[in-house]
Amino acid sequence: MSSIIFTITDYGEMIKGDKLVLRGLMFHGYHGVRPEERALGQKFLIDVDAWMDLQPAAQQITSTVLIKCHQVSFVRVQVGKPHVAVLGPVDYLGVEIVRHRSAIVQS
Repeated sequence: MSSIIFTITDYGEMIKGDKLVLRGLMFHGYHGVRPEERALGQKFLIDVDAWMDLQPAAQQITSTVLIKCHQVSFVRVQVGKPHVAVLGPVDYLGVEIVRHRSAIVQS
């Protein structure tokens, strides 16, 4: 059995996998409804959540917590990189990993 679980989003959708998080990416662009926006440009602030299998990154931390702490049934680990090398300013890049005890114990 895979230890990846389904996540329910704020929109009620079910998504399989772990979450890659990009927060506060800032870019200057020339988009908009008004001609001034397209001529002068403006800052755009972007947040991205992308779901994928992060099994290798997650296994050590989540397994250790669930195996050593028997009262814990779910574990969520968030890791942020505030100084990641990307083009332009960014608040942080990180991952969010959620595991359920039954998935870890069976693997």
